[in-house]
Amino acid sequence: MAAKQHVVVVGSGIIGASIAWHLTRSGAAVTMVAEDIGGIATPKSFAWINASWGNPEFYFHFRRRAMAEWKRLARDLLGLPLSWCGGICWDLPADQLEAFAVEHSSWGYGIERLDGAAIAAREPYLTQVPDLALSVAEEGAVEPVAAARLLIADAEARGARFVSAAVDGFVRSGERIAGVVSSAGMIDADHVVLAAGAGSVPLAASVGVTLPLEAPPGLIVHSRPFETRLNGLVMAPDLHMRQTADGRIIAGSDFGGTDPGTDQHATAAVLFARLKERLKGSERLSMEFFTVGYRPTPKDGFPIIGDCGQDGLYLAVMHSGVTLAPLVGLLASDEILTGDIEPSLGPFRLKRFG
Repeated sequence: MAAKQHVVVVGSGIIGASIAWHLTRSGAAVTMVAEDIGGIATPKSFAWINASWGNPEFYFHFRRRAMAEWKRLARDLLGLPLSWCGGICWDLPADQLEAFAVEHSSWGYGIERLDGAAIAAREPYLTQVPDLALSVAEEGAVEPVAAARLLIADAEARGARFVSAAVDGFVRSGERIAGVVSSAGMIDADHVVLAAGAGSVPLAASVGVTLPLEAPPGLIVHSRPFETRLNGLVMAPDLHMRQTADGRIIAGSDFGGTDPGTDQHATAAVLFARLKERLKGSERLSMEFFTVGYRPTPKDGFPIIGDCGQDGLYLAVMHSGVTLAPLVGLLASDEILTGDIEPSLGPFRLKRFG
């Protein structure tokens, strides 16, 4: 019997956790290496699962496919903290909102136009209700750190290993990447997956790979747990908000968060005051904390997935990691273990940058 392929996954956010879980389910021996479960960007994500936002058609369909994979993942992993709560949005000028609705409807997105009365019925605690908004019932949200922890725990139950350590570089065997150098020592591998978000940039650079990645900051406020004030995702022009499974209301000026400015605490206070103004019966609502996340965003906005010109090293770096995680985990694990090329990942290779 052939020995299991050993894969080291660097990173434990939602992308790394999904890849590790899918690899384990496919029979690989997996070692995850990260300083803490949950990663850096994942805990600071708005965690909206969607196929919205001005995507070209090929990327829309890829994201829509990823939404379906969340449903498959929920069937395979009981207890996944996932809610198909739907979303309403009116955060574009009227002409752009209509153009978005027409385009995405023609692609099969389930967009419904709501008037003010329907919006108020859907979200009765809103203090400001527009005359028109778009609703997409199939959108949802996940509690991303809890999901990553669940994926990793299930992978460990199936034999995977989690090593709490910082990764400092890679092990070479001839021209091949054959493991990682970590604060816990060297770990040999048949394949290494680099899924460390913005932290992937210096690690890739250490073996001569340039990742054209930006990491813009985004501030999101988190309330203390509170009575239900939001039934779904709400995307208003200057405030995106949702209520989590444990009752916290989280918000940013958009789903990526607010520019934290020079005084993060002052920015958070202003943002939270705006949140309270937008919700009826929120006098007792109080902020528990805020986060500033650095979203790993390739310069053209699309994921970087796959071969990087270094044999043995596989990349998985992207914004929209929450939406894409189950599909990327499925496709990446198959490519890694079989060596077969997945055509739908073609647009996301590093080589597109030249």
